[in-house]
Amino acid sequence: MYGMTIRRFLGISLLAVVAGCNQTDKPVNLGVTSDPSGVQAAAQQQTQVAVVQGSCPQVYLRDGTAVLERYGKGAKDDPQNLLYQATLADTTRQCVINENQLVMTVMVQGRIVSGPAGGSGTVNLPIRVAVLDGPNELYSQTVQYPVTIPADTGSGQFIFTQANVAIPGGSGGFTKVYVGFEDGPAKKKKRK
Repeated sequence: MYGMTIRRFLGISLLAVVAGCNQTDKPVNLGVTSDPSGVQAAAQQQTQVAVVQGSCPQVYLRDGTAVLERYGKGAKDDPQNLLYQATLADTTRQCVINENQLVMTVMVQGRIVSGPAGGSGTVNLPIRVAVLDGPNELYSQTVQYPVTIPADTGSGQFIFTQANVAIPGGSGGFTKVYVGFEDGPAKKKKRK
């Protein structure tokens, strides 16, 4: 009798599991709807910008521009008069494509350290993003990026982000993105 009760319990449990597996989703959960707004939502989803992985140009730190040192007036290269030193390190990027352009978001991690003659506060770091396809410059912009040097530690980290870096969609395979500190006047965007 005990064995028969266990078999019935197992049989009923198995039927409950099978019945649960045969349950169908509602049409709305499957993306099927008689509502015309569902068709519009599907159309909007198809027209969204596709993410481009393989053809997103690499980001490089330009030689000699990954470190920026600022000194007090008339004290260039004197370590005792160093106000601050900023460095750029790791880079990454994200690309999307629209009708005729590849649009990038470029990100760079950096660090700033106060020097013996410096202190806390906010400083503007001139960071330049340039996109080159071989010898041709497709984009160039220098941004005065504000970074705060904390009073308690005298050093801090920052992440520089430059969105909407637009280049022609058919740019060649030699396209590279360069990021670095710029010591000259701010440069404007260049598009072709």
